[in-house]
Amino acid sequence: MKKLCFVTTVSLTIKAFLIPVLNRFRDNTSWELTVICDEDDSLQEALPAGVRYIPVPMKRGISLGGIGACWKMYQIFRKEKFDLVQYSTPNASVYASIAAWAAGVKHRIYHLMGYRFLGFSGIKAEIFKLLEKLACSLATKVECVSKSNLRIGVEMGLFPDKKVSVLYHGSSAGVDLGRFDISKKEIWRKELRQEFGYSNADCVFGFAGRITGDKGINELLRAFEKMSRADTRLFLVGRQEEQHTLDQRLWNQAINSDRVTVHPEVKDIERYFSMMDVLILPSYREGFGNIVIEAEAMGVPVIVTDIPGPTDAMLPEETGLVVKVRDVDSLYAAMERLAGDPELRKRLGKAGAEFAARNFDQKILTEKILADRKRLLGICEE
Repeated sequence: MKKLCFVTTVSLTIKAFLIPVLNRFRDNTSWELTVICDEDDSLQEALPAGVRYIPVPMKRGISLGGIGACWKMYQIFRKEKFDLVQYSTPNASVYASIAAWAAGVKHRIYHLMGYRFLGFSGIKAEIFKLLEKLACSLATKVECVSKSNLRIGVEMGLFPDKKVSVLYHGSSAGVDLGRFDISKKEIWRKELRQEFGYSNADCVFGFAGRITGDKGINELLRAFEKMSRADTRLFLVGRQEEQHTLDQRLWNQAINSDRVTVHPEVKDIERYFSMMDVLILPSYREGFGNIVIEAEAMGVPVIVTDIPGPTDAMLPEETGLVVKVRDVDSLYAAMERLAGDPELRKRLGKAGAEFAARNFDQKILTEKILADRKRLLGICEE
């Protein structure tokens, strides 16, 4: 029996991206599956039946506790003798790459979901770049979630092109077309617009994700502040983090505005996408941007910044618009353009639904991930 282990810093990554892969592996193999991340009492219940969870204290950010996490993982890997260890997210990738290499794990896959150092500057950026290079060098295979991140990694010398790949068309888990069912869009749209007091004629700009500075929230709030159209609304859904990174004047103005709604994160985001006319991801850095393909699957046009990842998840001028990163005027112009052209929104949304279904079907992606792992492990298909 083959033994596989998946490592991330926090459980949220497992819940958001790895559950579909774990389900595919569980249903189609007899492999023993284990996940490792920071402590979360609720994780075991969220995992597919039979998948084991081993907690290892880890936190986001630089911490001396990482030494202990690395040592504990080394002990686990030596004891368990995994055939394959896959690691994702910055901190876990550094700790697990060192531990798996030291323990002699044969297959060490770095599932690269983005470059943290791109969000920093100066010495901090250089430190995180060195850590990234370490995690890549100790891996036997680097698997990028987008082609643009692959290209950047090769150009920066983080890994050679013979060591890296992108499975299918990219993303961590694709989009579940059964959950993001566009046939239910009009029902959900009507329900939520009625709940939040929006008319069908209102143009609702939406954002979903961590509400923090590096997601471009300040630029989004400034761009919306400039809009004078009475029929425009802004709907932010997600968890507020690093409040100090937000412009407090803009934030206080937003939470007190009758044109802006700030909503806690939800488990049925597909319904909220249905309510939106445009999904905006003005982020400074992303690995891929799964919310882009999820919104597109629901027939929602998108606005993304010109960064690696999100630009792989859409087609410029076909499923959405691309704007300059950290540029309020560029974002404002795109929002004005879509707010004033319902037919353009309709055309982009229709093309987006077709694009997402054609390129990011979760069933096809997880099937290809399984086939790749079988190949690595030397398992021949009948």
